[in-house]
Amino acid sequence: MKAADFVATGRPHLARVKHFPSVEFADYERRLAAMQETLQLIQQSYLGTTHRAVIVLEGWDTAGKGGVVRRLGWALDPRSFKVHAIAAPNDREKHLHYLQRFWEHLPQHGQIVVFDRSWYGRVLVERVEGFATENEWHRAYEEINGFEQMLLADDMRVVKLFLHITPQEQLRRFRARLTDPLKRWKLSYEDFRNRGRWNEYETAIEEMVEKTSTRRAPWHVVPANNKPYGRLAALRIIADRLSKGVRLEPRPLEPAVAEAAERLLGIRVPANNHAH
Repeated sequence: MKAADFVATGRPHLARVKHFPSVEFADYERRLAAMQETLQLIQQSYLGTTHRAVIVLEGWDTAGKGGVVRRLGWALDPRSFKVHAIAAPNDREKHLHYLQRFWEHLPQHGQIVVFDRSWYGRVLVERVEGFATENEWHRAYEEINGFEQMLLADDMRVVKLFLHITPQEQLRRFRARLTDPLKRWKLSYEDFRNRGRWNEYETAIEEMVEKTSTRRAPWHVVPANNKPYGRLAALRIIADRLSKGVRLEPRPLEPAVAEAAERLLGIRVPANNHAH
């Protein structure tokens, strides 16, 4: 399992996806722990540098976006890891260019930022539900590509994932949420309304991927009927993309810190763990 295995080339045909791998729970737990350790090393390697990254997380309702975000959050320090859950624009944002509200949430140097839903809403929900005119969402493909090219040119890493599940699996998850008092809050009227327009959303998703999956910012389509597999695949993609060209060795201790530890606490740190 590596990032390249999930890169979308050309127009995907989601209805034709029949292979949804699964993973045993014990194997999942082992691989998750190893993946989270790698993510910690990546985050530490970004600190104090100009490295920064944007993770765009899209997917069907109930596809598991929240689960991926939580596993990232368990691994990463919140001081340089941020999550922005994107809802409908508020009254002020409706009077702005649709990309404008995302600029202020882009990462600073050393940060990793997740957009749980993103600027792709213009060519997905806004297209299907009629919140954007046909002219607006048609031109958005070029606008989004240009926006992401600016981020890439400024040495920002961009990772884009779409979590794909079947209509049958979504229905099973809806039923599970309806009967679980701790998960009912996740459901909304819009979830059921959107399901009624599955075919329209499927067309919009396929066209989105076809028109905005580029060499430097490709879409990764993850088969996520099995939640553990979907999480592992998503984290593997993120780790592969964010670690490229980055040294992952733990940072050595600053000499001043080592000296203070020995002088004030009597703790001697081996010399090979010191920075030079």
